Amino acid sequence: MVTPIAQLPIVDIAPWLNDNPEDADKRLAVSAALHRACVDFGFFYLNIDAFVDRSEPEELTRLGKEFFGLPQEEKDKLALKNQDYARGYARLKENVTNGKADNHEGIDFYKPVESPDKKKPLWGENQWPTVPGFREKYEIWVAKMKMLGMVVMKAMAVGLGLTEEEQEDLLKQVDDSFWVMRVIGYPPLPDDHDGVSCGAHKFLYADPTPSALQVFLQQPGAKDTVDHGLPREEGEEEGIWINADPIPGCVVCNIGEMWEIWTDGLYKSTLHRVVHRGSNYRASVPFFFEPNFDAVVKPLAGALRKKAEETKEKVGEPVRNSVIYGAFLLSKVGNNFAVEGRDRYALN
Repeated sequence: MVTPIAQLPIVDIAPWLNDNPEDADKRLAVSAALHRACVDFGFFYLNIDAFVDRSEPEELTRLGKEFFGLPQEEKDKLALKNQDYARGYARLKENVTNGKADNHEGIDFYKPVESPDKKKPLWGENQWPTVPGFREKYEIWVAKMKMLGMVVMKAMAVGLGLTEEEQEDLLKQVDDSFWVMRVIGYPPLPDDHDGVSCGAHKFLYADPTPSALQVFLQQPGAKDTVDHGLPREEGEEEGIWINADPIPGCVVCNIGEMWEIWTDGLYKSTLHRVVHRGSNYRASVPFFFEPNFDAVVKPLAGALRKKAEETKEKVGEPVRNSVIYGAFLLSKVGNNFAVEGRDRYALN
């Protein structure tokens, strides 16, 4: 009998926020905990109380809800079509996951680029709401998440057992991160909806709405993959969906597809979805700390050593193919549109 896991692991990043020699052992313990969480779950809570005040992300969701509460014609002034079909506002059900419209609205921001050209995919300009304080406070959050991203990358590199030279090489791939930030609004699901606000997909802060974010954990032998009539989205994998309810002072982190390549599959990108059955309007602010646009992402030699150690096999040839991150992102963004914008990305 498979026993469902109640909660994802919680890792406190505080020891990595300083270089105090007295905290060296604590930093190693944090790195080891991150490694274990990435191998066993692909998802974890990161306690950032020592890095940001809890009121900051709470204010971000408040500002997000204020924007989503504006008249539709006001929100449409920031429509994706005004720029590169990636930066800007998407109406309810305009975003698509796995070929299916999501029951949410959102506004997307990307790393600013030199010589912006809205006719070039991903190379437009961000469109900021005129809600007082919105841009100022969100730009502060972006700066902090970029700093946190570098800290977590370093901690994970240590947990993976990379040499100093290998760590430096990895960090050079993310030192000009082509980050993405989304502000997403989830109205309550209508009674005639199929039950998913955002389909299963691969630093998230969300308001305190319980039982909304769900994570799929692979567990051979588990049969309860269909919960409360929700569609089976993980294919033939056996496992369970568990709730990843917000924890004060924490953000929810998941392993992305680039880490899956870097570790040659040792760390796996974990499916997660949003099922908002509550009566409130839910908001979340996911931040994607990504590689540099021109980074060549390929399995790391140190990761292959660690993989062999974990599987008790000899170090073998990598099984994951390398990708250029920018090209990967272009193909991914092109699949996120319900109608408009798809052709522009399909040609690149």
